[in-house]
Amino acid sequence: MNTFNINSLIRDNIKTLKPYSSARDEYKATGTDMVFLDANENPYENGVNRYPDPKQSAVKVALAKVKNCNPANMVLGNGSDEILDLIFRAFCEPKQDNIITLPPTYGMYKVLAGVNDVKVREVFLTAAFQPNVDNILSAADENSKILFLCSPNNPTGNSFSNEAVEKLLKEFNGIIVIDEAYTDFSSQESWLNRLEEFPNLIITQTLSKAYGMAGIRLGICYASLTIVDVLNRIKPPYNVNLLTQYKALERIQDQKSVAQEIANIQKNKAQLISALENVPFVKKIYPSDANFILVQVDNADLRYQQLITKGIVIRNRTTQPLCENCLRFTVGTAVENQRLIAVLKEIE
Repeated sequence: MNTFNINSLIRDNIKTLKPYSSARDEYKATGTDMVFLDANENPYENGVNRYPDPKQSAVKVALAKVKNCNPANMVLGNGSDEILDLIFRAFCEPKQDNIITLPPTYGMYKVLAGVNDVKVREVFLTAAFQPNVDNILSAADENSKILFLCSPNNPTGNSFSNEAVEKLLKEFNGIIVIDEAYTDFSSQESWLNRLEEFPNLIITQTLSKAYGMAGIRLGICYASLTIVDVLNRIKPPYNVNLLTQYKALERIQDQKSVAQEIANIQKNKAQLISALENVPFVKKIYPSDANFILVQVDNADLRYQQLITKGIVIRNRTTQPLCENCLRFTVGTAVENQRLIAVLKEIE
């Protein structure tokens, strides 16, 4: 990291790009009696006739209080997938650069690489579902722009060791994106607390999981001011709509409910794990720091179909590397879990 230079990673066309300046960027509301005739909006008030705040300032301030960080270090997106796509577009030159992923992992990294015409280098996790640091560093070259670390990892559920991640942050000469979609369920400290130590670190989080807001599509990026500036240059001006901002702010300010739901999910997960331990066809239950459990069974295809016929929908992950005959169970409500457990006891 002694020779790390963030500017050397930014695409040349992005460095010189002049961002679009919207009407709401050029003038900020300062009073309730202002007459806005600048944005070609429909003037008749219905609650959504005006463009949303392009900077999502209120949401960022509320998040900053919860996460104990600076709002200036955030970029919000239409789900984490938009954030990830912005990162590709900012740092990866099509047909030239590559990224590194660690299968089994979240599938959108590979999809977005394909959309952006960027090569993917896959370095499988170890048998313990941990990063193989030496192999990762060996796989990287001067065109390896991004390394994706999903921790807690999807579909395995485990968190990566701090030692492995720190070594990569210090020795990988590119951007490292730590996808913390499930961090609120983990006892392991978020890397957000060490953001200022690593200029190549980007952290992504979401309101879709612990906050229960998958339907509004809000993803969060935390990064250095330099990286935030780059991403803000290329993001659409009104990428987070007004209704999403309203609902997000409402939920973020209700931390008591969020904490209670997380506690309920943790309790239900423990009960589900206990029940799975007594299911004859379950061969292994993997440790989980998320709101789901990866389970190895005798025949994943068969058990998946049996559950479907009983009205239970889970995820069959047997096609993923290192996940042969594995099923992924999302932790539901106590009632849903009881129904699942009852069905698991019925099938043979």
